[in-house]
Amino acid sequence: MAANGNGRVSMGNGGTGRNGLPKIQTEKRANGICIDDSTPPVNAQTIDELHSLQKKKSAPTTPLKGIQGPFVALSEEERHKQQLQSISASLASLTRETGPKVVKGDPARPSETPRLVSQHQQQHHLISPTISVSDSSLKFTHVLYNLSPAELYEQAIQYEKGSFITSSGALATLSGAKTGRSPKDKRVVRDETTEDDLWWGKGSPNIEMDEHTFMVNRERAVDYLNSLDKVFVNDQFLNWDPEHRIKVRIVSARAYHSLFMHNMCIRPTPEELENFGTPDFTIYNAGQFPCNRYTHYMTSSTSIDLNLGRREMVILGTQYAGEMKKGLFSVMHYLMPKRQILSLHSGCNMGKDGDVALFFGLSGTGKTTLSTDHNRYLIGDDEHCWSDNGVSNIEGGCYAKCIDLSREKEPDIWNAIKFGTVLENVVFDEHTREVDFSDKSVTENTRAAYPIEYIPNAKIPCVATHPKNVILLACDAFGVLPPVSKLSLAQTMYHFISGYTALVAGTEDGIKEPTATFSACFGAAFIMLHPTKYAAMLAAKMQQHGATGWLVNTGWSGGRYGSGSRIKLAYTRKIIDAIHSGSLLEANFKKTEVFGLEIPTEVEGVPSEILEPMNTWADKKAYKETLLKLAGLFKNNFEGFVAHKIGKDDKLTDEILAAGPIF
Repeated sequence: MAANGNGRVSMGNGGTGRNGLPKIQTEKRANGICIDDSTPPVNAQTIDELHSLQKKKSAPTTPLKGIQGPFVALSEEERHKQQLQSISASLASLTRETGPKVVKGDPARPSETPRLVSQHQQQHHLISPTISVSDSSLKFTHVLYNLSPAELYEQAIQYEKGSFITSSGALATLSGAKTGRSPKDKRVVRDETTEDDLWWGKGSPNIEMDEHTFMVNRERAVDYLNSLDKVFVNDQFLNWDPEHRIKVRIVSARAYHSLFMHNMCIRPTPEELENFGTPDFTIYNAGQFPCNRYTHYMTSSTSIDLNLGRREMVILGTQYAGEMKKGLFSVMHYLMPKRQILSLHSGCNMGKDGDVALFFGLSGTGKTTLSTDHNRYLIGDDEHCWSDNGVSNIEGGCYAKCIDLSREKEPDIWNAIKFGTVLENVVFDEHTREVDFSDKSVTENTRAAYPIEYIPNAKIPCVATHPKNVILLACDAFGVLPPVSKLSLAQTMYHFISGYTALVAGTEDGIKEPTATFSACFGAAFIMLHPTKYAAMLAAKMQQHGATGWLVNTGWSGGRYGSGSRIKLAYTRKIIDAIHSGSLLEANFKKTEVFGLEIPTEVEGVPSEILEPMNTWADKKAYKETLLKLAGLFKNNFEGFVAHKIGKDDKLTDEILAAGPIF
């Protein structure tokens, strides 16, 4: 056997090979090459050099347009130095020394970390403290700065136990012992900045602490972060309205937290990052480390502390990432009204013709389901601002509940759970890594955090014109509120301040009894000012821009929970469609007793008999008793707000009170 061309292969007289087979001989020819698919040798002397060729330096891809700030007209070296100085200053221990020595790069990958070979390079790559009085000042703190999702996946999987890639490509993580927020452990510094502005006392979510205690906890958090070999730093934005954008810096110890905030905040372009400058607000997330329970104002080993004067937040003793999201939302509830901008715990969508609707509602009212509409653009699902420019989403992502999630019920959320998405506390098959969304083994509060552009009909940038409709959702398990009511401005303020829904809780003998829940402004846990201040701003903006208020009941009809039935989602969608189209405004309305609500006599696609709740109850006496019971619950809840005067006199307060139930 022979081969012609560059060489010749022959079998025969060359002797015997293994197992008695003939030996193969190859004769090399000098020319006559047929195919030469050889390539030049790789330009590397070591395996580390080869690995360094695998990654190229990222370069800005979007043009600079009128950027102003401290980093303009700086060389790359100077900009890099100022960036590190800013991070070092953020990590400074204020009572003992200046910031730590910070250097960019992963300590586990020395080839990626700049080495100190000269004084020039030392100035370029790290910032050293001016006072050296502790061990922490002798070490480097490696900064992993604004890493990409792919880089954060690598960090989480390699270093954080309980991090796995699921079958859809999402990153499954664990938040530790805390699988939800800890509102009783949240503290706000009470000082000259906040004394007169914030809502304090009964009913308020703001539990006070003093400046000194905050600094004790800040020191504890900073010391913990500086003791680590590496910290994650995210520089990002809040609010899609460029005129009212807030710069935030998040310093954390976990890749999970960094990826979560990468998804939930607005992601800067490379140019915006290079010219980021000093942040407006900083979070120190040392959640793996507890607070000292002997510290004044502490009631557990968990503490979430806000200092609005210093524009800082400290997290100790909880790794639940939602604390960062909602902490920043609280900050926006303080900063935005100072600029005459209304901050809102609401969903928002926009029609093809530009009509905008806001959706308010507590958990279980259908806010996410009804604001996600394939015929309309999504502006955002949870947090918004309403300024003179219109409505803007505060966030860059969505934080969706996952319990019992299915492709059929929530296709948009299902499809958003892919590479880059954080899945919190879910359970999955150990072999296939397929998530079982019905499994509550870790918690019922399983969540997915993903960038908003993962939703197909999201409008980017997430801004819209002024709202045409303001929809307040309630799931009334007492079954006495109408499926839809048109509200006056005073009624809108009353029901906005009340923030009503009804939960169904089990009693001792197993009978399920509806329980009224009131949450001021549909987000009492996050508001900073008195609810009436937000309500007055809402009414003023609605009046200025001609918006209509609506109360939509997604709960029970024909009786309370146990005897009536839940209003069909198809009917509620028809009602919402009629609100969007403007056709519901043209309907004939009549007023109900007790609550004084304007209800339409007909809505296309909805049985007219269910529009008046009393018609659906067989027992009219039971209806009246239940209606008066709910009215009493509203009245009792509102008594906490009556003493607070809105405006210069009591006129507006009296108007709002008159808009409540009368019996």
